[in-house]
Amino acid sequence: MSETQMAPEAMRWSTVNCTISRTMDVLGEKWTFHVLREIFVGIRRFEDIRARAEIPRQVLTDRLTALIDRGLLRRVPYRLPGQRERYEYRMTKAGLDLYPVLVAMVQWGDEHLPLDGGPPLVARHRGCEEEVSIVMRCAAGHEPPPREIAFRPGPTAEPR
Repeated sequence: MSETQMAPEAMRWSTVNCTISRTMDVLGEKWTFHVLREIFVGIRRFEDIRARAEIPRQVLTDRLTALIDRGLLRRVPYRLPGQRERYEYRMTKAGLDLYPVLVAMVQWGDEHLPLDGGPPLVARHRGCEEEVSIVMRCAAGHEPPPREIAFRPGPTAEPR
């Protein structure tokens, strides 16, 4: 058997247009998920996000701008009586589509980095209060374990 035949199939495909790399260009900076976490739990105003996440002002400004530019957040004006107009930050559809990623991160952290007293947050279905978990399911309805899932070349895969 030649060395090419023994190499994993993935070695035959380029990573030049990798979805994970493109996603990490948007989400890979440390503070990005801290900002998203705050907005996901209902903290939407700049000063509230800054105080709760303990994030430096300029870093928060930069992250919010980047998330707006990438289409994950939108600014919504509000005005408190006697004050100037300010903005809240709300999720777009693209931002809300990251919710399962956040839940999966919490689920993974609670399992592999547990705290002695239990998890600090639990995702619950508002309708029935049962705990929510992330499950991988194929189009046929199976729930395969990770070792039974394979990435295959898609329509835009490029050979190496």
